[in-house]
Amino acid sequence: MDTKTVSPPSVKFQPDTVLEQSPGLSPFPERVNNLPVTVDIDSASTERVPLRSGAPYSDSNALLYDPVAITELYRDRPFLVWGRRFAILWPLLTLAFGIWRDKKWGRVKQNERKRAVKLRVTLTKLGPAFIKVGQALSTRPDLVPPLYLEELAKLQDQLPPFPNELAYQFIEEELGDQPSAIYAEITPDPVAAASLGQVYKGKLKTGETVAIKVQRPGLAESMGLDVYVLRQLAIWVQKNVKQVRSDLVAIMDEFGTRIYEEMDYNKEGENAERFAQLYGHLKDIYVPKIYWEYTGRRVLTMEWINGTKLTQIPALTAQGIDAKYLIEVGVQCSLRQLLEHGFFHADPHPGNLLATQDGKLAYLDFGMMSEVKPYQRYGLIQAVVHLVNRDFEGLAKDYVKLEFLTPETDLTPIIPALANVFNNALGASVAELNFKSITDQLSEIMYEYPFRVPAYYALIIRSLVTLEGIAINVDPNFKVLSKAYPYVAKRLLTDPSPELRGSLRDLLFKDGDFRWNRLENLLRNAKESDDYDLSQGLNQALEFLFSERGEFIRDRLVEELVKSLDHLSRDAFTNATSALREWVGWKGNKPTPALTSGDQEKMERIKRIWGILQETQGFNATEFVQKLAPFLIKPETQRMGQKIAGDLAQRMLARLIREVLLKEESTNGNGKTSYPNRPQQQLPPSRTNGKVITYPNVTVKK
Repeated sequence: MDTKTVSPPSVKFQPDTVLEQSPGLSPFPERVNNLPVTVDIDSASTERVPLRSGAPYSDSNALLYDPVAITELYRDRPFLVWGRRFAILWPLLTLAFGIWRDKKWGRVKQNERKRAVKLRVTLTKLGPAFIKVGQALSTRPDLVPPLYLEELAKLQDQLPPFPNELAYQFIEEELGDQPSAIYAEITPDPVAAASLGQVYKGKLKTGETVAIKVQRPGLAESMGLDVYVLRQLAIWVQKNVKQVRSDLVAIMDEFGTRIYEEMDYNKEGENAERFAQLYGHLKDIYVPKIYWEYTGRRVLTMEWINGTKLTQIPALTAQGIDAKYLIEVGVQCSLRQLLEHGFFHADPHPGNLLATQDGKLAYLDFGMMSEVKPYQRYGLIQAVVHLVNRDFEGLAKDYVKLEFLTPETDLTPIIPALANVFNNALGASVAELNFKSITDQLSEIMYEYPFRVPAYYALIIRSLVTLEGIAINVDPNFKVLSKAYPYVAKRLLTDPSPELRGSLRDLLFKDGDFRWNRLENLLRNAKESDDYDLSQGLNQALEFLFSERGEFIRDRLVEELVKSLDHLSRDAFTNATSALREWVGWKGNKPTPALTSGDQEKMERIKRIWGILQETQGFNATEFVQKLAPFLIKPETQRMGQKIAGDLAQRMLARLIREVLLKEESTNGNGKTSYPNRPQQQLPPSRTNGKVITYPNVTVKK
């Protein structure tokens, strides 16, 4: 057998380093960190890699994607590379020829579904790397037509299991002893097999039931070769096919990074612990424990979860578990992953989300994780605000900020295309959005216009579409965004970041007018969020209101208060006058009500807002007054009070002139009121703000 030792194409280690062993954790001997990797050319590889042996995980013993090292390795192995290229290109070229023939004979639409199915089957036969490529392409509407996206989304990474002898060999190599010496029990056959590995059920000597995940033999070697071939193809296409807008090489590098992280079970264990730290405290979320002393790069031992898939409705019902509630729990957890911490589970398919026997939602398989940067998280929330406002120009600019479009892209044709998609979909409210239908229509736009879908967004779409698919299976009327909007409302009301303060202002004000209906809707939705802290929201609102950035809102608030107080005083005067007329029996013309229907609606809305605040968990009127008190002595408050008093006085003086001093009025033939004996009158400029308001035959500077 021809065996030679090579440097691993994608593994970076600190040389000549011995891993420290945590005392009392592992019964196995210490292992050095600079062992070579042995690749058996004629059969499955049996790589020897540095081990953790219970030591804390670090990047020094991680499996890392390095395209330069991979290129250097396979550049000198042309026969291996060309053999694989032929195995890949022959079925793909056959498929491409069929598509070309359809175009030639005008049968593209007729055969498109058949070709899409053929592509899915071909990728499955090509092995794990191409299954992963297909799954990645299923979230790339800028690269793949919609019908192909739908078919690629059906790709499963289930493959036949490999022999137990190889699995036991890897366990021994990684953990330092035979499985029978490490585990008290282990199933004779795997309970599950996927593209990257297979899972056994076992029991530790200390009694805990565990899942033992063992990697497929030769995986790193085969993945390295396939990634190399695909990357070289991406380079060629990018240089020679001008119709391709996206950066295919960058996409391949992102894919390589993710797939190599998935192949490193140490990294998966670290992901699980980080996920537990960020989200394990959320209500009814459960993350299984990792047993580090029984974990290496190719073997992962974690807590066994006795659970039921969320799609198995009869079984859940028999256990008394509310599947719809657990879906809502998953939606809330996903929102915090995507918009709060940015570290998210990118593969929440039905096999990775289980309902535990005590009614919690357990997450499994932390190999495929990704991150959303802070500016991207804020950009996504701002996009939701522009969507709610139907501000499609703002939404198009969000796509530029989120790196879907380049800054020099002409947005003129894109804005009406977005308006067409979302105006049809929004309906009565954002809560009625069907996420899958929206992404399907957006896919068509992104394929038609020069969009470049960032890798993080592709994984987000995959995550949310998968979650919505599970939800619709549980409840056909389930709307993911209707459950998501309370969280977005809470963030808008409580997040102190300048980005979201600006978004809140855009949401609440239009053309200088305060939109009380939007505030009512935000407060009502935020109230439904379990972790909405009204006290925190009030603190941040007051701090922002009295800051320099809040001057615009203070000015608008003064105008609204002046209008409301003036209308209330006039309404009170009108009611008092009416009561007096009725008491003395005066039959003259009744005074016109001061409040218009619009004013009355606004006052009713303000009352409802106060009622919502009172119903919100954590509301305390005494605490509300205490928080407000320090702000009452601020200079900004005094200036607001002076402005309110001055504007009210001007309004009352203007009304006095109109209602009392100008009593002589007559009605002309057209039914219009005139003042024939009154000259034009003006208030002195010193009593005005320079604005001129004209009443019938009266000019009043207000």
